[in-house]
Amino acid sequence: IRVALHAGYEPVSLLCEQRHIEGDAADIIKAHPEMPVYTGTRDLLSQLTGYTLTRGVLCAMRRKPEPLLADTLRDARRVCVIDSVCDTTNIGAIFRSAAALGIDAVLLTRSSCDPLNRRSIRVSMGTVFLVSWTWLDDYRQLCEQGFRTAAMALTERSISLSDPILKQQQRLAVIMGTEGEGLPQKTIEDADFTVRIPMYHQVDSLNVAAAAAVAFWELSIVRP
Repeated sequence: IRVALHAGYEPVSLLCEQRHIEGDAADIIKAHPEMPVYTGTRDLLSQLTGYTLTRGVLCAMRRKPEPLLADTLRDARRVCVIDSVCDTTNIGAIFRSAAALGIDAVLLTRSSCDPLNRRSIRVSMGTVFLVSWTWLDDYRQLCEQGFRTAAMALTERSISLSDPILKQQQRLAVIMGTEGEGLPQKTIEDADFTVRIPMYHQVDSLNVAAAAAVAFWELSIVRP
C-alpha cells in the first residue's frame, strides 16, 4: 500500500482491523485524512471478505490512466514483453525481477492477465507500481520505436542467451511466453532473434518467471 501511494496512486478507502488504526495503518490514515476507513474485528472482517486479511489492511485505489506505448518506451533500452501469461503469480514474479534487474519497462499482450490483480501485486512486492508498463497490441509497434526483439524459445535456430550480439543491441525487447504452449509460432518467426538459456542435465525449460530473471540479468546494460 505504501509503495502504491508513494507512486502516486489515489486511495479510495481503507479496510483494516481495529487494532491497525493506531498500529500498522496509522501513518497511511494520517497522510490521507480525507480517505474513508472501514474497520471491524478480525472475525468480522474474515466473515465479510471470506478469508483472513493479509496483514489486516486492504486499500482500494484508483487506477492511473493507461499510458501510451510511445511514452512508456521513450527512454527505455531493455524491456520485457509478456505474451499470453495468465498466471498471476508468474506476472508478479516477472515484475519483481524486472524492477530488481534493470528492465526499463514491461509490456503485456491483451491475452495476459492484469498486473494489478491482487495476487500479482502481492507477489511482486509492490514493484508493479515501480516499473513502467502498458499493453502491447502489435509487435510492429516495437519496431517503430527502434526495438529489436528476442523471443525466448527452444527452436533449431535459437542462439544462446550469452551470444554477444544480444548485448550489442541498443534497444532490445525480451519476449516471454506462457508455460506449456510457449510463444505463438508467428511471434517466434517474426522475432529478430530466438534465444535459449543453456541448461544442464537435459532440463529443457524453466518456469517463465525464473527464465525471465536469468534473461534480465544476462542482458542488463548497467549492473549495480
